[in-house]
Amino acid sequence: MTERVGTVIVGAGFAGIAAALALRSAGVTDFVILERAHAVGGTWRDNTYPGVACDVPAHLYGLSSHPWPHWSRTFAPGGEIRAYLEHVVRAEGLDRHLRLGAELTAAHWDGTGWMVSLTRSSSERSESKRSNLPQAVSSVSTRSQAPSLNEQLSCEHLILACGRLTEPALPDVPGLGSFPGPAFHSARWDDAAPIEGARVAVVGTGASAIQLVPQLARRGARVTLFQRTPAWIVPRGDRPYGEDERDRWAGDPAALSSLRAQLHAEGEARFASRSGDATAAAAAREQALAHLAAQVPDPALRAALTPDYAFGCKRVLLSDDFYPALASGSVTLEPSALTRVDRGTLVAASGARYEADVLVLATGFEAARQPYAHRVTGESGLTLDQHWSGGMTAVGSTLVTGFPNLFVLNGPNASLGHNSAVLIMEEQARFAAELIAAGREVRVSAEAEAAHTAEIAARAAGTPWLDGGCRNWYTDARSGRLTLLWPGTVADFRARLDRVRAELNDPALIP
Repeated sequence: MTERVGTVIVGAGFAGIAAALALRSAGVTDFVILERAHAVGGTWRDNTYPGVACDVPAHLYGLSSHPWPHWSRTFAPGGEIRAYLEHVVRAEGLDRHLRLGAELTAAHWDGTGWMVSLTRSSSERSESKRSNLPQAVSSVSTRSQAPSLNEQLSCEHLILACGRLTEPALPDVPGLGSFPGPAFHSARWDDAAPIEGARVAVVGTGASAIQLVPQLARRGARVTLFQRTPAWIVPRGDRPYGEDERDRWAGDPAALSSLRAQLHAEGEARFASRSGDATAAAAAREQALAHLAAQVPDPALRAALTPDYAFGCKRVLLSDDFYPALASGSVTLEPSALTRVDRGTLVAASGARYEADVLVLATGFEAARQPYAHRVTGESGLTLDQHWSGGMTAVGSTLVTGFPNLFVLNGPNASLGHNSAVLIMEEQARFAAELIAAGREVRVSAEAEAAHTAEIAARAAGTPWLDGGCRNWYTDARSGRLTLLWPGTVADFRARLDRVRAELNDPALIP
């Protein structure tokens, strides 16, 4: 039997919770939230590796409607962020709309609305420990579960809030399956893996690795770090908040609002250095190089850690303890990629060979090609993945031609490299909620999508993201287009959505 509901939200991370709150604020209460795991939190539920934390100041990373005065420090640990999202769900009573263990398996437009198929799992799986490494490699198992149940929902509107950091990207390394010890992606952390005194190899030097490596070294691991490309790293400046500060923010909402506004302004100011402004980029580059020089006295190691591409081309990282961990001698840097695994021996592109007991792949996520896209079929019979065969496209980063009444949050050109991505999610959520509350079918033309795509390309032309001499996850390898990052400020994004609102209200522009 098919259940009828007004709106289906897929995902219970930041984007899905923001969508639910926006719908309620717009007067829409007929909705459900599907979450494939058995807990909310998204990225912050799945990533439990040692040292996991946000690289956006905590007071800017929360939802604007739910400021939180109780963050323990400037940059919140991952567990605190997950607890915050759980608090918001409880405080707002969203649990009555929430269906956990409910995984979207298919959705298709039937001419008047969306038919959504899902699988319900009645027993909890250890979702954050799920590994998609080959079985011979993975030491991570999932608990047994009851047989899944198949269900169907019929809805007018479908909001995909599935996130872009959900499916680990695994390197194509010959022999990976032959590794005899624990081997797993950093986003599927194995708590049972031996660390103290073990030889631990970490592959990758992105945002997860620079948090993880110092923690492994502190726990007594002998760490080998495979670095394909060094990152630009600037000081983090993290510190714990005092009880007096937290009490003041709890008792003075205006002070908390002022802090958030200050952090927002500081984030917007960073856009210049990330997007290629010559003066701002040069100043930021000098700051990063001075940070490196101050923390790594050895010239050979310092040279190996110095990027040879433009500042901002790849994600700029924040750390105060990564360089000291490498400089201490407790971490061996291999300045080339892992190219082969011969059981317990790891072979680098340089030809160097290392023995390891544990293998951690901090190799990022399948961000450019969204894992859910092949499950969603539009009115022409094409899946979203097929529609995006040359890279993701959308009007206002949210609406897709050929997919009526579909809203994609945190998808095409909705990431930020300079400020909190939660700000973008909330703008998209409000935009979607307004259109859903209006009660009419929402469509965009192919011409409108092409125009938006051309606008993104024009904004991105000449920026470090495309011409900075690096390979990054902001661009789609199939087309070379900038498909993940929004090439502007948060204020620019708001203005762009306002233009879309005007276009959708112009009868001459409705397809």
